[in-house]
Amino acid sequence: MTDLSELAVLPATEQPFTLLFEDEQLLVVSKPTKLLTVPGRHPANKDCLISRVQREWPTASVVHRLDYDTSGIVLLPLTKRALSELSKQFQARSISKQYQAVVAGLVEKTQGEINLPIAADPENRPLYKICKSGKASVSHFQVVERDSMRQQSRLLLMPVTGRSHQLRLHTRAIGHPILGDTLYGTPDNIAQAGRLLLHACNISFIHPFTAEQMSLTNPAEF
Repeated sequence: MTDLSELAVLPATEQPFTLLFEDEQLLVVSKPTKLLTVPGRHPANKDCLISRVQREWPTASVVHRLDYDTSGIVLLPLTKRALSELSKQFQARSISKQYQAVVAGLVEKTQGEINLPIAADPENRPLYKICKSGKASVSHFQVVERDSMRQQSRLLLMPVTGRSHQLRLHTRAIGHPILGDTLYGTPDNIAQAGRLLLHACNISFIHPFTAEQMSLTNPAEF
């Protein structure tokens, strides 16, 4: 049995989720930062995105997640068919996701690929680490803006794989950690932002019933 003292309590924000799209098959919502997607292991971590959504849409289910600190778009199936079809699309990596992030330093390359394997860090749970024996992990990036005065860069990040903490680890590995990252950032990086500056801003997928190509956008507030 897990000792409760070993589990983190993650206070849920009072900020509500935003409904971006709704039909009989699925919902697309924007999750605020400081909210789990699903209940945490600690009994105090029951307030989460799916529990809030299910108050109005009891059949809503989870097909993918965002970290507690990450805000942005989450796709929620409402039917078994939608859950099955969207799960297949995620497994086939045919669903495209884009994230906005603000990172420390001026990223030199206009665009690029980060291909570094990721594994759990057993000595520092629940953290992960770049590790040769880890799972293959690939992210693409584009520089949207460079702020020479603040020594920051705004990036568009496109994960090909979906490993835990992938974008945080990949940006840090190239020397540009995401600002506000309390898990992997330096004290200076953390102090530069009141939250993790990472937001899921776009998702593209095939509608599970109509087979229509769907694309929804939700810009970052930072």
